[in-house]
Amino acid sequence: MVSFESDYIAGAHPEIIRKLTETNLESLSGYGSDHYTESARQKIRAACGLENAEVEFLVGGTQTNAVVISTMLADYEGVIAASTGHISSHEAGAVEYTGHEVLEIPGREGKISAEALEKYLSDFYADDNHEHMVFPGMVYISFPTEYGTLYSQKELSALSEICRRYQIPLFIDGARLGYGLMSRQSDLTLPELAKLCDVFYIGGTKVGALCGEAVVFSGAGRPKHFLTSVKKRGALLAKGRLLGIQFDTLFTDDLYFRISRHAIDMADRMKKLFQAAGLPFYLESPTNQQFVILENRQMEKLKSQVAFSFWEKADESRTVVRFATGWSTTEEDLDALEKALLSL
Repeated sequence: MVSFESDYIAGAHPEIIRKLTETNLESLSGYGSDHYTESARQKIRAACGLENAEVEFLVGGTQTNAVVISTMLADYEGVIAASTGHISSHEAGAVEYTGHEVLEIPGREGKISAEALEKYLSDFYADDNHEHMVFPGMVYISFPTEYGTLYSQKELSALSEICRRYQIPLFIDGARLGYGLMSRQSDLTLPELAKLCDVFYIGGTKVGALCGEAVVFSGAGRPKHFLTSVKKRGALLAKGRLLGIQFDTLFTDDLYFRISRHAIDMADRMKKLFQAAGLPFYLESPTNQQFVILENRQMEKLKSQVAFSFWEKADESRTVVRFATGWSTTEEDLDALEKALLSL
């Protein structure tokens, strides 16, 4: 069965597997102190255009979100996020488990608007009882969002300006960052994005790596003794080489961006297949995640041939489902999808 269930259904890009195999018997220091990890840091700094950025490597997205948020917030602060944000809906309360509340605000197509953020912050400080409330200490967004949508440079700049005015950090979840940056509708480059936020991460798990995310502190905001805090939270990998070698490979010869563009190319063809089959889109996504509405009978028939993800109920007779392309998606996969759609 062909699968479009997620963008991490395959192991790792062959170049990464090759490099891991080549270096397997090398004796290297642990906890990210090896020379491959330092090389990865230098390459990421260069790609971001930030020579003084602090770069750290964690094992997965949930650990990264929980660690970054909990180490950057004071104990009386929470994090603002869209109600559809990943930390709001799909992380099993991981942030709340650290003792920090997720302060949800409405979003549109997965995005927080500058107007909604400004209103939330101004209303909070206008409330005479705000000393009895959870203080907004950070803003969390993802690029792309949970719905595959993108912030424009104008939108991100507006959010950044508000955060700096209120002196709270802007944190960008970049689990699928490569797919966002390589979208034909993106008007942001990696250096531009890096300069508009305080901390973000470059997703590896969903963009060609076996596992791992590269956390980039754009300014001087890295918490003191961050490595100690990572370990305290159970997110420090002793064999840090696994992460360093993977990111060193991903940021050699633009591999990260090349494989991300491939996923976008595959998604563009996928969209045409859905259009040809007359299937309605739930929203317009310019990235690798595509959301279509299937009649329930169509969904049951299709899932016997193709794997995809349930997203939400549209109504009693229809369901929103997600199809995701990734670095490992092939033309043959799409051929199989086309054949399955023709049978509906």
